[in-house]
Amino acid sequence: MQIVTTHKGTDFDGLASLIAATMIYPDAVPVLPKSVNANVRAFMAIHKDLFEILHPREINLEEVSQLIVVDTNSWKRLDGFAPLKDRDDLIIHVWDHHDGGDIEADMVRNEGYGSAVTHLILELESRRMVLTPILATLFLIGIYEDTGSLTYPSTTPEDARAVAWLLDRKADLTVLSGFLKQAYGEKQKSVLFEMMKNPDRRKVNGYTLSFAAVPVEGYVANLSVVVNMFLDLENSDAAFGVFFDGEGNKCMIIGRSKAEHLDMGKLMRNLGGGGHPGAGAAQFKSDFHNPDAVFTMLSNLVENDQVASVQLGDIMSFPVVSVETTTPMEDLGQLLRERGCTGVPVTDNGKVVGVISRRDFKKLRKDKQLKSPVKAYMTPSVVEIEAEKSPLEAARLMIKHDIGRVPVVENGEMIGIVTRTDVMRYYYDLIPD
Repeated sequence: MQIVTTHKGTDFDGLASLIAATMIYPDAVPVLPKSVNANVRAFMAIHKDLFEILHPREINLEEVSQLIVVDTNSWKRLDGFAPLKDRDDLIIHVWDHHDGGDIEADMVRNEGYGSAVTHLILELESRRMVLTPILATLFLIGIYEDTGSLTYPSTTPEDARAVAWLLDRKADLTVLSGFLKQAYGEKQKSVLFEMMKNPDRRKVNGYTLSFAAVPVEGYVANLSVVVNMFLDLENSDAAFGVFFDGEGNKCMIIGRSKAEHLDMGKLMRNLGGGGHPGAGAAQFKSDFHNPDAVFTMLSNLVENDQVASVQLGDIMSFPVVSVETTTPMEDLGQLLRERGCTGVPVTDNGKVVGVISRRDFKKLRKDKQLKSPVKAYMTPSVVEIEAEKSPLEAARLMIKHDIGRVPVVENGEMIGIVTRTDVMRYYYDLIPD
């Protein structure tokens, strides 16, 4: 007997991978865990007659000869299949996109795509298999959910290629948008309210982290949605929600990151959980009495992360070419030509008071204005950024203020400048070794 299953707390990527695997393994029986996400439950309430899905309690494990696991590579995330772990005669295939895992499989497909179902879709495409619009829609939901509609940093060209193939097979974006709207009701609103009462903000390893601990009674769905909203409201690089149930002595940590090099999945794997670069979670038994201890533990994980974050101090230009406020525009023009730069900071007794660029020469109407000081034409409002900030934060400032260069400061003193060119070189991997 062949069975295909996925992780507990099944999301759309897990469900889509489960169904796609049955097309690749036509003799396999799909087995869905008891616990699934609320939006998956809503989808199944309407579409369950289309899929002949069994539950773990309906499977006689002694009859299982092959196990196909999708969207996870961890025994403890499977529902009811732990007894199979010690079977030497069991054939195991894994289709996943997470790092790590403890399932010793005979075959593993993990190319690091943004979603697990992408692996299976590309296999279906190579086999020229026919999809119904409903299946194409389900598979598309799986990709969109795990890649943030192709916006998460973990998204790959293969995810986009799979999306194009599914849209060509009549995947319905209207249906998709309806099921991807995750529930946010009174319980979730109450949890978010408690999180925002007294969040703990810390600066760790160049990142701004926000923490909040909230007791929860019973099951509260879509806490990940709440943590996403907490991250947006706090405007931090990463946010952690710590949810505990005093009676059950359980602690659930959900993390979300929008920083380029802060891998939330990697952090959570240190706690026995998992996830993706932008999202992760871990759950463990804990005699929970001190939220600050948990915050410190998480801070230490970030502090000791072996993946060093790229800071502006690593890519900025220095020493900085600058001009004084009294420098004539004529001299400025000659300086820009000699240095091959498009603009420079303007200083007054060593302090940055403005920025002037080639564009400002358009303000000159007469030749005699070339003798005027740069302070007459400079942009006086100076946007500065600290050296430990990331290239992404510099790019956001440039977009927000429509500027091409930002002075980099340390302890209030300008130590360099970062330009559009510096940021573009970084993002397009043009930084020399």
